[in-house]
Amino acid sequence: MPIATVNGVRLHYVQLDESGGAAHEDLVMVHGLATNMAFWYLPYAPVFAKRFRVTLFDLRGLGRSEMTPDGYAPQNLAADMRALMDHLGIARAHVVAHSFGGVVALNLACADASRVQSLVLADTHISAVRHHGVQREWGNRAHVQTVLDRHAIRLDTRDPYFGYRLLTQVAHLQMRNEAVPDDLLQLVGPIMGKHGKRTAAQWVKLMSETRAEEQLMGDDGLTLEALRRLLFPIVALYGDHSQALLTGGELLDVWPHAEFRRVRDAGHFFPASRPADVIAECERFWRGDYKRRPVVRSGEELRRHFRSDRVFKSEGAWHFTTREQKRIGPFRTPDEAHDALARYVSGLAVAA
Repeated sequence: MPIATVNGVRLHYVQLDESGGAAHEDLVMVHGLATNMAFWYLPYAPVFAKRFRVTLFDLRGLGRSEMTPDGYAPQNLAADMRALMDHLGIARAHVVAHSFGGVVALNLACADASRVQSLVLADTHISAVRHHGVQREWGNRAHVQTVLDRHAIRLDTRDPYFGYRLLTQVAHLQMRNEAVPDDLLQLVGPIMGKHGKRTAAQWVKLMSETRAEEQLMGDDGLTLEALRRLLFPIVALYGDHSQALLTGGELLDVWPHAEFRRVRDAGHFFPASRPADVIAECERFWRGDYKRRPVVRSGEELRRHFRSDRVFKSEGAWHFTTREQKRIGPFRTPDEAHDALARYVSGLAVAA
């Protein structure tokens, strides 16, 4: 696979175009930490390549890209991304980014918003929210803390960087050939579980032999004021049980033009565990399905909300939820559930 030397680093990348020459727009996909471009390759890239010319690349120090001693601050990784786009002749692109990849993409956008045509942001946490003065709970925190305590992992799930620290501890267990309990592995999967010792060894080396730990866990350079100036189309996807949902809650008021979607009963790694859901959300977004007038209940203040598909299948039957998260059902078919939902909201919703 090709290597480009840009911004003083060798970056590994690949491009796909299954459109038969009909693709007129670019899509760049950015992975998170402790993984590589393979995170997005299957099943996403071949599907999206029917619409776009898709570019995947390994962030500096990860996958097959060069591991340099320095240069891991998000602003520098964004400069890597911009330089790679220049090298490939990509003036402007749609972007899909997960976790820390979203921090990289947002730094690029804040430096030069003209390079980003639209953004799908998947479970990205930012420093402006990490440093929020009020301690707040997130959906699955108590369960995750229980798992850590059970296995004598001395991490506090209120620490906004606990996820990175947990990756390091699990990587050390794998490097020592110690068994990683399933419930612990689920917290960092599919990253460490899928790629095993090779991924663990690379992550440990990155944390111990470079300045990456210091720079990745420092200030990411993003402010709410700078983010407010991003006016291109955005859909923000957040897992119900992810710590990153705290960021999503802050961004509701930052991006009044964006669509915010919850991924039901999902954790941080939902792009790997729920690809069909993510692909469907992306395709709706790119088709323009979310360009609609907001809907609010009569007498309710007009404000942003997370939304999700209210009709869903669970345990072999169909249900729907209300805004208060109440589950109603079961129904035999999705049509029955949709009809019941329509009756429920008919007296509550008015077009704003």
